[in-house]
Amino acid sequence: MPTIILDRDGVINHDSDQYIKSPSEWIAIDDAPKAIARLNHAGYRIAVATNQSGLGRGLFGLEALNSIHRKMRDAIERAGGHIDMIVFCPHHPADNCKCRKPNPGLLHAIAQEIPLDPDTDWMVGDTAKDLTAAQRVGIRAAMVATGKGQRELATGVVSRETSPVFGDLTGFVNWLLD
Repeated sequence: MPTIILDRDGVINHDSDQYIKSPSEWIAIDDAPKAIARLNHAGYRIAVATNQSGLGRGLFGLEALNSIHRKMRDAIERAGGHIDMIVFCPHHPADNCKCRKPNPGLLHAIAQEIPLDPDTDWMVGDTAKDLTAAQRVGIRAAMVATGKGQRELATGVVSRETSPVFGDLTGFVNWLLD
């Protein structure tokens, strides 16, 4: 069964430079829950790999993060889909951990539970860090223009020639499945 790994903030939900610190701040991007449901119905497993340095910065605790993820799962389930696995990096960027994207630690953690296949599996993110993490574990990567995507594309660090770019998660899913 193929796997799609999604970044969370900026791909599934609206991002904030002030961080998503509570369930009330978590707002799904348009039809992202429906797009995830479509992937599920097409036979894809869904994993979420998300940097959550707000934990390391002391902006919110694990209980708040779990509540945010519960709200996300509920929204996706209401749309008819589900998330198979969520992994997160709780570290501050200065911690130089192995799990914070662009390092591949989060994707390696997923691969321990769900074997990844470079021929069928994708990482979808809104930053070059997401794409780099995918490349480091040997799976394909796609970029969305939501979240930080537009800013990243404007800097030129992501090449449209080497990474497909979509307006949003729904655009990626339409391309993949149609």
